[in-house]
This record gives sequence, C-alpha cells and structure tokens, in this order.
Amino acid sequence: MARSWLVAAPVALLWLYEGLWCKVFPGREDQRAIVAEVPFLPAGAVTPLLVAIGLAEAGIGVWALSGWRPHMAAVVQTAVVATVNLGGLLWGSDHISEPARLVIQDIAFIALVWMVAAQRRRPLHQQEAR
Repeated sequence: MARSWLVAAPVALLWLYEGLWCKVFPGREDQRAIVAEVPFLPAGAVTPLLVAIGLAEAGIGVWALSGWRPHMAAVVQTAVVATVNLGGLLWGSDHISEPARLVIQDIAFIALVWMVAAQRRRPLHQQEAR
C-alpha cells in the first residue's frame, strides 16, 4: 500500500500544482490568456472559470492520492487532460510556447495515471507480495 501511495503522490502533486498554483494562487498569465480565448466567454467570466477549473484540478489531485475508485479516477483524469489541453490547443495555441512538448508530456502523465490505477486495482495481498 505504501508503494501505491508513493506512485500516486507525483500525480496528485501535478494536479495540485496545475490547479492551485497555475490557476488560483497566484495564477499564471498564460493560463488566464488561454481561458480568455474561449469563444463566447464574457471577459468577466475568465477569472471565475479559471478558479473553478483550478479548484476542480486540485480536487482531482486529492482524489488521485486517496486511492478511491482508481479506475474511475484514471478515466476522469484522462478526460480532463484531453479536454483542457484540446481546448487550449484549439483556442489558445498562441499562448502555448511548445504545443508538441505539451502533448508528449501529457501522454507520459496519462501513462503514469493508468499505472497508478492498475497498481491500486490489484488485491492488497498481491501488492504486499512484491
């Protein structure tokens, strides 16, 4: 179980960093600029939407660390990463310095997310036997 937690910790830390630091406290200007490019989004909605996304990401980080329903957590994480980054690439690509790097890093991150889910789905006696 300790190994499961150690592998999940970097996943959780990334979600917490991206959510709380990059979007909420203090928030990164490139993140704000990307959200501002969303079509039909009123200018006054940028900050509340950015904060909501950031808090949701932080919540996903806590969920990832908790180990609760690991397969569902991996599905949600994959969907959120794909949706957020697809939106960023479609509407805010001028604010993303290296889009290919973003995609490659996300593939590696999603692979880690699924490794955590697979490890946590194993029965406890199999985890301890390793």
